[in-house]
Amino acid sequence: MVTQVIKPDPKAKNLLMSKGSSRRAIQDRLTQVGVTIGGTMVFVALLLIFFYLLYVVKPIFDGAEVAPLVSVDVANDTSPALMVGSDEQNEIIYRVSESGRVDFYDVKNGQLIETQTLSLPQGVEVVGSASSVVSEQRFALGLSNGQVLLAGIDFGVTYPNNQRVITPNLRYPAGREPFAVDEKGSPLNNLIFGYSSDKMSFAYQDQDDLWHLTRQEGEENMMTEEVEWIATTGLINDAPQDVQQRLMTPDQRQLLLRSGDKLFIYNIRDADDISLQQVLELELAKAKVTDVSLLAGASSILVSYDSGLVAQYFQVNGERGRQYREIRSFDTSSSVASVASEFYRKSFVTVSEKGDLTLLYTTSERELFSEPFGLNNPKKIGFSPRANALVVEAGSKLHLFTVENSHPEVSWSAMWSKVWYEDYPEPKYVWQSTSGSDDFEAKLSLMPLAFGTMKAALYAMLFATPLAIAGAIYTAYFMSPKIRSIVKPTIEIMEALPTVILGFLAGLWLAPLIEDNLPGILVLLLLLPLSILATAFAWHNLPGKWKQRLPEIYQELMLLPVIIFIGWFSFAISPAIEVAFFHGDSRMFITNELGITFDQRNALVVGIAMGFAVIPTIFSIAEDAVFSVPRHLSNGSLALGATNWQTLTRVVLLTASPGIFSAIMMGLGRAVGETMIVLMATGNTAIMEWSVFEGMRTLAANIAVEMPESAIGSSHYRVLFLAAFVLFIFTFFFNTIAEVVRQRLRERYSSL
Repeated sequence: MVTQVIKPDPKAKNLLMSKGSSRRAIQDRLTQVGVTIGGTMVFVALLLIFFYLLYVVKPIFDGAEVAPLVSVDVANDTSPALMVGSDEQNEIIYRVSESGRVDFYDVKNGQLIETQTLSLPQGVEVVGSASSVVSEQRFALGLSNGQVLLAGIDFGVTYPNNQRVITPNLRYPAGREPFAVDEKGSPLNNLIFGYSSDKMSFAYQDQDDLWHLTRQEGEENMMTEEVEWIATTGLINDAPQDVQQRLMTPDQRQLLLRSGDKLFIYNIRDADDISLQQVLELELAKAKVTDVSLLAGASSILVSYDSGLVAQYFQVNGERGRQYREIRSFDTSSSVASVASEFYRKSFVTVSEKGDLTLLYTTSERELFSEPFGLNNPKKIGFSPRANALVVEAGSKLHLFTVENSHPEVSWSAMWSKVWYEDYPEPKYVWQSTSGSDDFEAKLSLMPLAFGTMKAALYAMLFATPLAIAGAIYTAYFMSPKIRSIVKPTIEIMEALPTVILGFLAGLWLAPLIEDNLPGILVLLLLLPLSILATAFAWHNLPGKWKQRLPEIYQELMLLPVIIFIGWFSFAISPAIEVAFFHGDSRMFITNELGITFDQRNALVVGIAMGFAVIPTIFSIAEDAVFSVPRHLSNGSLALGATNWQTLTRVVLLTASPGIFSAIMMGLGRAVGETMIVLMATGNTAIMEWSVFEGMRTLAANIAVEMPESAIGSSHYRVLFLAAFVLFIFTFFFNTIAEVVRQRLRERYSSL
């Protein structure tokens, strides 16, 4: 039998090898391209997020825009203007004179629509007139016979044939007929008033130059359901005779009379018990007061000077009670002729004698707009109801300006520095975005939110880092492979637990548990590490034959009974400790005796719950770093006579330090960006206190809570995006620092 040996063809072999090599080269090339594209797309996505956040945030730092729209010739009226303004759509502007004449003008064609004059009794003339706060668009005429007539501007809107028609009119809140204020029929000179549906107050100077206050309060008759007005009159003693300006707050509690550079402030809550509350010295060196007005909300006073300075005053609690004091000032660099504030926001505008317009916002201390318009002899200025237009009387014309001023309340200093808000005793960091009051001023400081974010992350890291790092080191270096194969996946699978579940458990189970067993928690924190050390010491000193009875792979489990017993014991003796040392109520003891605020959902609860969520991240990365240390390094150290502990601290940990540091920083990034746990396990109070017994509000939780209720495009909406941007920067900063330090540690210990 002949066996034929077939030799392989070298050319075919080389062909197969070249095909395999080319296939692998193609695969490698495709993999390289795919990874490059994927990494580039991730980078592009991050850049898109970054620039989109900037795009949404940028408008809050833009200034205002004011532009002239139209000028209207004022009809022949020699009486000075009492107030000027417009309707909400800026289609009709009006001028109210001190004589009670009201002219309405059409913005489109500049023509006079109509003139309305209040009807007065025969032989009676107007001797005093006053306007209310701008948001009420109301004025009063004081008559020579001791009567007063109230009126207000009104615009009716109808839609005949689906076309909007605006009809200007006057409303009479107290009736069309004048009613008596002074019982003796004395002229109502220098009249000032306040009005509400159930109360009216009138301050005036009579023919003998004496100041009086008359208050009329309405009471409904239960039988007839008619409102009966009861009048109370009081004399304002020691009032200045030469009064240039007079103001009354809308709540009818304070009367302000300016005489020269002094402002006399009277408490008029009780008409029959009027008292001088404060005399405010307004005098400045080489500057005279030109105007005093009330800011929106009537809690602040704006004082203007011929030097161009505008000062803001509001009441602050002090040794003498609530007293007005200067809070901040603005320099418009030109003598102020007139000042007007918005209806509801804290913006105000000044017009100088040169015709310069300057738009400012008090709380944010921003100069939003300033430009010379060359207005000739400016006299009166007023905002439209929506604050998107200005009406200025200058010379013999009414000038209408469009205003674009969307986000005046936001500034860099208002978000990151202390701000002195109205009715606050001192400057503070405050986040309070909404309120039920029209006079409310949004407080959008990001400092409490950034502080709360760092506080929550700090307490979480204090809880998680020692446990995670120590557990990772023991699991990777000391634990038997069989137990490690169970422990490591078990801890890593904890990361799959939804954080909303952890937050739910922390808020509804853990927080009450800690509150009811606070002494036990403190005892547990003390006894647990001591018991572990004692158990380790006892195990070390046991005879060898006893140690051999427990298989080596189960030695790690001997601590479980100790931990369970210490936990049960700590909670069991908690009531006895509370009775013996805390008078039976540890929470009341902390609050009353130590003066520390205690919230049920506090930083301790957040630290434990969020630490539980962070532990798997830190443990997994740190354990892999320690376990990946080459065995020849540890074996060589042990062969040279080093102990396991010396090998661990001087070889293994130094080599694994880049990975351990990365684990800590990744855990910190996770803690900073956590949302659901801090949302459900804290009181969501935007306070700046390091106390472990008080809560906080974080950036992420604040975005989750308030974003659904914020109006798109509003200042609140954009500031929330700014909070997201700050959170983005936080995490980017921590990750960058982690990568830089990791690389340096790797370069330093790579030679081991």
